[in-house]
Amino acid sequence: MSGPVPSVAALHDIYTEQALGDQGVRWNGLLEKFQSRYGSPAQFVARSPGRVNIIGEHIDYSLYPCLPMAITPDVIIAVSTDVAPAVDGTYRIRIANVDEQSYATREFDIPHAEVEIDATRHEWTNYFKSGLRGALELLRKKHGADFKPSGMQVLVDGTVPAGGGLSSSAAFVSASALAVMVANGESNIDKKDLTEVAIVSERAVGVNSGGMDQSASVFSERGSALLVSFAPSLSARPVFFPKTNPELCFMIVQSFVTSNKQVTGPIHYNLRVVECSMAAAVLNAKLCPAGAELPRDAGPLGVSIHGFHDNYFQREGGTQKSMTEQLEELIALTKTTLTQEQGYTVEEVAAHIGVSVDDVKTRFMSSFPVRGEYFKLRQRALHVFTEALRVIKFLALLEDPANAPSSDNTVEYNQRLGDLMNETQDSCREIYECSAPEIDDICRIAREAGSYGSRLTGAGWGGCSVHLVPADKVDQIKAALVEKYYSKRQVGEKDMEGAIVVSRPMNGSAVYKVDGGKI
Repeated sequence: MSGPVPSVAALHDIYTEQALGDQGVRWNGLLEKFQSRYGSPAQFVARSPGRVNIIGEHIDYSLYPCLPMAITPDVIIAVSTDVAPAVDGTYRIRIANVDEQSYATREFDIPHAEVEIDATRHEWTNYFKSGLRGALELLRKKHGADFKPSGMQVLVDGTVPAGGGLSSSAAFVSASALAVMVANGESNIDKKDLTEVAIVSERAVGVNSGGMDQSASVFSERGSALLVSFAPSLSARPVFFPKTNPELCFMIVQSFVTSNKQVTGPIHYNLRVVECSMAAAVLNAKLCPAGAELPRDAGPLGVSIHGFHDNYFQREGGTQKSMTEQLEELIALTKTTLTQEQGYTVEEVAAHIGVSVDDVKTRFMSSFPVRGEYFKLRQRALHVFTEALRVIKFLALLEDPANAPSSDNTVEYNQRLGDLMNETQDSCREIYECSAPEIDDICRIAREAGSYGSRLTGAGWGGCSVHLVPADKVDQIKAALVEKYYSKRQVGEKDMEGAIVVSRPMNGSAVYKVDGGKI
């Protein structure tokens, strides 16, 4: 599915018919504000969407496949390179947001050599800067170390709710990197290059990003989910749902419990990345032959559970076991090897790996801020292996002809898909501990009202949930959620407009060349 990021000439190349009316108004509003603010028209708009993950939660940074799809909410960035020169040795970035009350306008004169980002400050422009830094690193590899970036005037509009679990940060960073490349003369931007830049770039703001979010934002195609794989290298392919009766659709439900990965990372998201990386190291030390080093790979900390997985089965020349059989074996081994339910201290992790405590801290705890006394290696590894197995089972239901549903009534088939999503939610709540009471309530209410499968999506600890629902029960499930969840919380009328969204798989990143300052 690689190839160039599309350059489109009309909004219907991006959005569905249902969305075109609202999006036309929004895009023209963005371009009018750009003209008003900067005194000249935008030259192009870079766009990257949010995503919802159907199944495969919190396993991308362990390098196991997942199944997201892009959604309508997105980040769009209007850009012009008509900028007054900065002082020698620098270039100027002017950046504003259509929501000026929430996001302050900034102007930077940035040295050619380096883009500085203070990840300790929660500053909205850091996400643009991280995309800028990553894109410029790629451009310098292509054009040489003396490459001098263009100045940019930028106006941002985002409809992906921040902290809602739909990857607002990945959409912003991906759109930013794309905007920088186009502003600097690139016209044939490879999707894989953009994705890899965005994955690494988001880590500059203090988030141990795995890669699923950026892949879905860039690679997605309208009408299909996306199987994203990370080992041995990044790849993606479309996955289609068979025709069912009743027809299936996905409902995205906002809890309005915000969890910002950058702010809460030390005790939530980043901590889970560290625990998974530690689990990989301990399992490798315990179960692989002496001297079999855990291989370096694309995991956020340079190692992953998938790396241990490969190491374990490569002994004695490899294995003939299927991936399902491999994962089932690793689940059993994890239960007998990582036996401490309460978790492991840094000292215990060091002893199991055979290194010093300082080495453990340097290797696993120095890249990003983390706070924790006990690291729950058993639980995190069990979630990763069981969730990877659920992805395989989900794909088999969708793609194996032996599982193809009959055309008459597919309720049983639909429920089998939903059961796997429900198992994911159980694991996220009980083993990975990344759910929230509000998400649990939403899932229970939706299931009772007719959802086949309901679970959190995204980082967790709040945010959004995704529900596999029969199309003929959408209104019934919405009504139940309004009555039993939203009515008990003070949710404003504007927020309620986007609280429940019935999603269709959307296209990924695109560039729109503006002619005459209007759509």
